[in-house]
Amino acid sequence: MSSSSGPLNEELQCSICLDVFSDPVTTPCGHNFCRTCLIKCWTNTHICFCPFCNEIFSRRPDLKINSKLREVVQHFKEKLSLEKSEVLCDICDGRKQKAVKSCLTCQSSYCETHLEPHLRVPCLKKHTLINAVENLEDYICQKHERPLELFCRDDQTSVCLSCTEGEHRTHNTVPIEEESQEKKIQLFQTQTDVQQMIQNRMKKILEIQHSVELRNRNTEEEKSSIVELFTDLIRSIERCQSELLKMMEEQQKAAEKQAEDLIKELQQEITDLKKRNTELEQISHTDDHLHLLQMYSTLCSRPHTKNWTEISIDSDVDVFPLHRALTQLKKTHKTLNEKLCQTGLDWAQKFAVDVTLDPDTAYPYLILSDDGKQVSHGDIEQDVPENPKRFDTICVLAKEGFSSGRFYYEVQVKGKTQWSLGVARESVKRKGDISSSPEDGLWSMILINQNQYIACDNPAVVFFHTKTHEKVGVFVDYEEGLISFYDVGSRSHIYSFTGQTFTDKLYPCFNPGDNDKGKNSNPLIISPVSSN
Repeated sequence: MSSSSGPLNEELQCSICLDVFSDPVTTPCGHNFCRTCLIKCWTNTHICFCPFCNEIFSRRPDLKINSKLREVVQHFKEKLSLEKSEVLCDICDGRKQKAVKSCLTCQSSYCETHLEPHLRVPCLKKHTLINAVENLEDYICQKHERPLELFCRDDQTSVCLSCTEGEHRTHNTVPIEEESQEKKIQLFQTQTDVQQMIQNRMKKILEIQHSVELRNRNTEEEKSSIVELFTDLIRSIERCQSELLKMMEEQQKAAEKQAEDLIKELQQEITDLKKRNTELEQISHTDDHLHLLQMYSTLCSRPHTKNWTEISIDSDVDVFPLHRALTQLKKTHKTLNEKLCQTGLDWAQKFAVDVTLDPDTAYPYLILSDDGKQVSHGDIEQDVPENPKRFDTICVLAKEGFSSGRFYYEVQVKGKTQWSLGVARESVKRKGDISSSPEDGLWSMILINQNQYIACDNPAVVFFHTKTHEKVGVFVDYEEGLISFYDVGSRSHIYSFTGQTFTDKLYPCFNPGDNDKGKNSNPLIISPVSSN
């Protein structure tokens, strides 16, 4: 698009496709988008929201074409088409006409009338014509004063025919149009990637906002329960109630502040990516081949952005401070939740099974013990045979699979800074990028940064524990669609996947994490189960 359009260009630009509006529609919050862009943005989601301000609509808006805005856009496009060529004919006397072509051989620009000899005279027909440009000298070899018609792929520079007879004689050269077309294809792919990154970040903002709202609802429910509970208790417990409510408010504020910071960071990345996309759009449609090639390396490099895949807001409220407070006030009794946790782990341990690692599935860099009970990352690729069951990312399954009933196993994770445990269905993807999500057949709990845990649910749940787990228990109830994780040391519940549907055989899976230069060299150890 013409840069002369200035701010008007941005006002008439869809923030989704970053192009001039096509059939513009207006959302209830007052923002405008291309009709097809907005419909595509709302595809495969049960929540309709504004991609610009992220306001969520209670029901899907009835999208009607903004006829006035469409007329303005049409007028803008017509004006833009008239402004495209400002190069004047070098031959015209008096009032000069706009040039339509520039000749690199003659080093002059011509209007339609004075271009006619180049289209008719045989010797002139051999000249190199391009769309009219002002800076013709940039298209001429300064050394040989011949048109820059070729591109040297060895030196990544434009050259003339004489250059290929000299210092570029043995180099790989192609017509500049051919190289420009190939670069356009690559720029288009980069532009597509950038647009996808923008969409992903918009959806991540919605996910974060939804998590905060869910957490807020959960907070309100917990607050109501606490008020009802403490109404019936003695005055000392009423004082404890006030302290706990204050603590929960602080947790909510901290969660909202975390969400606000994440959204600001995402919005900044979106702004940077939109700017990059606009530059890509302009350069990928230019006929100025030399300028395209000069800008290619800068624009085609992948933007430096954060990996947001595993980042989300924990929507659950931490009520463990309540449990601790009640335990202190009623020293002779355990709280109801503690009793449930104790009973839950004791019950789960009754379904303990013997689990052994399957070397045929192990990532080549993993080291397994001879008894199949320990696994660690060795930083050196092992000499292992090819096997379709083998993962090419950090993972190993157990030999034992389960297609019904209940099973439980425990793993020692002491001294490790990162790991992942859970279960995988038999048909889980084993080659290439593997998504840690129930939809892709993987139910797992991940430790990163020593005390930050991620439950790879949909959406993922992030939470922190000041005390690092040393042994983790994993319980599965196939028919109930339940997968639970326990801290065996404190005999407390960590997280549960509920309401799942299993059809494949399930296998315990293990990921000891990167060796991290020895900082995470401790193995995952499958431990015998001994109930207390």
